[in-house]
Amino acid sequence: MNWGKGIIGGMVLFMLFIISMCVYMFMIPEDGYDHEYYEKGLNFDKDFNKERRVETDHARPLIEVTGKTVKVIFVKPASGSIRFVRPSNEALDNTVKVDSANGKNIIVPVQTMVAGKWQVVLNWESNHKEYLYQQEIYIK
Repeated sequence: MNWGKGIIGGMVLFMLFIISMCVYMFMIPEDGYDHEYYEKGLNFDKDFNKERRVETDHARPLIEVTGKTVKVIFVKPASGSIRFVRPSNEALDNTVKVDSANGKNIIVPVQTMVAGKWQVVLNWESNHKEYLYQQEIYIK
């Protein structure tokens, strides 16, 4: 075998390697790039102030998980939303509108939710003030 065939063979193998890597890179799923990154950055101060207001007004709600229900006990009557965020699968996220005008307790059924770790994001208004609170829970 002479040197010409070895060099051409090496170049062909290298080109096949590069082409296969290009095909592989286009076949893998999309990375976790957040397309709303800049909008979230602009709203960060609002959310931070809402979270800090929970501490300063001593308005931290109590979240209890019992069986297939989640009970949220607010300090004062509140209206807003509860968002259940599944860290491992964005498609399972769920938002529930709440209004505790008659009392301070809200019971949310979670029979249809997958068991495991969830992030609960409470965004509510009470006495004309907005609050934001996040807590991690486990649904069995």
